[in-house]
Amino acid sequence: MATFAYGRVSTSEQSADNQRPQFAAMLAQIRNGEMLVVAKLDRLGRDAQDVGATIKLLASHKIAVIVLQLDALNLTSPAGKLMLTMLAALAEMERDLLVERTQAGLARAKSEGKTLGRPSKTTAEQRAEIVAKFAAGESVSALARQYGVSRANILSVVRVP
Repeated sequence: MATFAYGRVSTSEQSADNQRPQFAAMLAQIRNGEMLVVAKLDRLGRDAQDVGATIKLLASHKIAVIVLQLDALNLTSPAGKLMLTMLAALAEMERDLLVERTQAGLARAKSEGKTLGRPSKTTAEQRAEIVAKFAAGESVSALARQYGVSRANILSVVRVP
């Protein structure tokens, strides 16, 4: 019986591009009745739902999932399942509170007259020129090159009244 350990990068300087494929490759190698050890719960998925699905998949193959962050708790045991359910509920509550705070902040910013979103790549004067040149028959591609923006940007300018 083998014990597998999985770790992933968590610093801003490192790339996470190959993490999920490597995790999938590890899952393809682990066999029924073996053990997976991870340092932290978030190494098992992107969110609470993903973590839960991964643990259920592993448990269905009788693979013990040990999380060192939780005092080496086996999440496939009854006590581990209880802990995972509580952690998932807390994560969902925190996500809901985050959405609530974000919405409140956006509403406050709007009420203060702040413009939300990415700044426009063109000025109001340039947008008027683009509309006029497009109406005169200039192509979208030519306008995009001339103003140094994408074709999609030009299309959004000429299609907006």
